[in-house]
Amino acid sequence: MKEVYDGPIIRPMTQALPYKIGVLCYLYDDAGRLLLLHRAQQPNKGLYSPIGGKLHMDEGESPHACALREIEEEVELTLKPEDLHLTGMISETAYQQETHWLLFLYEVIGPVEVKRMEFKEGTLGWYAWDEVMELNIPDTDREVLYPLVRKYHRSFFHAHIDCSGEEMTWRVESEAKAVDEG
Repeated sequence: MKEVYDGPIIRPMTQALPYKIGVLCYLYDDAGRLLLLHRAQQPNKGLYSPIGGKLHMDEGESPHACALREIEEEVELTLKPEDLHLTGMISETAYQQETHWLLFLYEVIGPVEVKRMEFKEGTLGWYAWDEVMELNIPDTDREVLYPLVRKYHRSFFHAHIDCSGEEMTWRVESEAKAVDEG
């Protein structure tokens, strides 16, 4: 994995692939542990990931509405729009050479309790950040998403990941520093 920060932003030259838009939702308990899904279905079957899903684009669903819907569907937790913070946006070229992704990364503000820990998509579990890196997670999550979500907690970043070559590369294309709430 090669991290790239400088130089011009170059349009990737890749084959025509479908573009998908989705959300990933980062929920924390009162101990600061992250809720992850051990996936029983594709995509990423057998891997751990945050809960989330694809936008209902045919209905004109917004990323924010998608995140609220996915949280309610997957963990049976009803939140209000103000309970979510948009922490990041990821554009990803040629993930697994199958699709391009535009992902919106939301953090739930404040700790939550989740009662439903198993459903058709897999089994949920709470993990400390240092445990997450020991789990079977996608390379892009390990090398890019999780470190950036931790770094930009309660602020914002946009990063681009290019998986089209032999080696994955990525860059932070935009960032906003957290505002001191004190």
